[in-house]
Amino acid sequence: MTERATVPPPARGHAVAFPDTLLAAATRSHAWACALLIALCLVCFLPGLASLQPMDRDEPRFAQASKQMLETGDLVDIRFQAEARHKKPVGIYWAQAAVVGAAEALGVPDARTTIGLYRIPSLLGAIGALLLTYWSALVFLPRRGAFLAAALFGACVVLSAEARLAKTDALLCACAVASFGGLARAWLRRDRASGPLDTATVLTFWLGLALGILIKGPMVPLFCGLPALILSVRSGSGRWLGALRPGLGLPLTLLIVAPWFAAITWKSGGAFYGEAVGHDMLSKVQGGSEKHFAPPGAYLVAFFGTFWPGAAFAALSAPFAWGYRREPAIAFLLAWIVPTWILFEIVPTKLPHYVLPLMPAIAILTVRALAAGALHPERRGARLTAGLVVLIPVGLTLGLSAFAFAYDRTLPLAGLPLLLGASAVAALAWHAFSRGLPERALVLGILASMLLSPAVFGLTQPVMAALKVSPRLAAIRDRLPCPHPRVASLGYREPSFVFLIGTDLAMLGTGTEAAAFLKGEGAPDTGACRLVYVEGRFAAAFDDAARAAGLVPNRVGAVSGFNINGGRRVDLSAYAVTP
Repeated sequence: MTERATVPPPARGHAVAFPDTLLAAATRSHAWACALLIALCLVCFLPGLASLQPMDRDEPRFAQASKQMLETGDLVDIRFQAEARHKKPVGIYWAQAAVVGAAEALGVPDARTTIGLYRIPSLLGAIGALLLTYWSALVFLPRRGAFLAAALFGACVVLSAEARLAKTDALLCACAVASFGGLARAWLRRDRASGPLDTATVLTFWLGLALGILIKGPMVPLFCGLPALILSVRSGSGRWLGALRPGLGLPLTLLIVAPWFAAITWKSGGAFYGEAVGHDMLSKVQGGSEKHFAPPGAYLVAFFGTFWPGAAFAALSAPFAWGYRREPAIAFLLAWIVPTWILFEIVPTKLPHYVLPLMPAIAILTVRALAAGALHPERRGARLTAGLVVLIPVGLTLGLSAFAFAYDRTLPLAGLPLLLGASAVAALAWHAFSRGLPERALVLGILASMLLSPAVFGLTQPVMAALKVSPRLAAIRDRLPCPHPRVASLGYREPSFVFLIGTDLAMLGTGTEAAAFLKGEGAPDTGACRLVYVEGRFAAAFDDAARAAGLVPNRVGAVSGFNINGGRRVDLSAYAVTP
């Protein structure tokens, strides 16, 4: 095989359909391809960006820490309320604070508690990751195939989720793919006497590495280092890495990352490294950090959901990848995917987005298999495997309808047409594959995702009140007749609540503390308006403490719903004392 495969045109004897027309449009020029990819991003990533509630627990932790940077003006130390948050470097917090600060300067009301603004860096990171996947894929495929690989990655469930969550992972993925494209170009030209890579490619590689370090520490160096090591051992030399001009790149990387690391070392007295490495990283290696344990193989099982709609076709590509593992392009893709995947499977702590930066390579490998004719329905079990593409939209349609009826006694009627449409288009994708049109099947799967994302995030989740516990609790506070009440919570400790209520939200431990808080005992502002939320498990203890204190609290609201973090129903009551 040659290093650049050719994606075949539609099979002869079949009428040209919309998917084929779409691919033909993308092939006109890079500008057309990028414009269509950005359109895919806007359809898949924008719905729900503003209406989706802060998703506990990680997202509001990041957003709250960024908010506190704006409140304190301290852009070096990272804190969640009074607690030092020394788990990740500062990159994502700077990005979020910059967006929210700009929104405030432009007069956006309530910018600091508008979660959609904190998600903009993730949205831009996801779009960047998609465009960089296209750029990277051009090393392995012609324009048509590179577009299809990038679109397949952009349509996947896990990227769609991370694009609308104010966390590190979408930006981290963009940085990793930038370095991936540069490393691939260095590897595939190693036998050519054409000198070093062009400066733009070199800078893309090193900027991806440096910014990745500022966002999530050693992760991008890990994603690049493992394949570089394995490929160097395979080829018997690491000289090919010289094309990346480390004499330029290493000082540039140091110049970008050193100032903040020096500042946080001075500010925390070295505590940042003790927490980030000694606690956060080692706890994930040694056990299931924060109840995120899963056995080896969990990523492989979850892959059929997280990489939908491409997962079934990627599975069919595995025999092709193994058979051509010695071909330089396939060897590089496997070196990017397999060692890091195995490492993540071994580590006890598992979250679906950890393997996100490996998925662009999986998408490229899938399209390489398509170009080689390896995605064929006559292979044993191929039709059955491809049928998995229908399960996710059908499962979400049934699952979301059942959840909405169980918790809110309603059906997601606004989203049902698109949910059913996504299921129908996914069925058409399976039908196209069964007829020997795998390329058309991939495009139809992508189109199914472009229906599913607006259906779930844009039309269905906004009406599922049971999921929006913290926003509904905050609305009770906003209805009080006093503008700035003192607020406390007994039993409900989700970070989303802190983000929406404010940094000074008091976390109480007993019913006695809650009663004393309402009475204002020991507080200088005893006559201030006060509000306390009591979770159902503590209701009896609070009632007893209130009676013992001679307090008759005014119940101003109640909220019942589903706590995503705990995976259980919660019931809370709000009690207020207003002067």
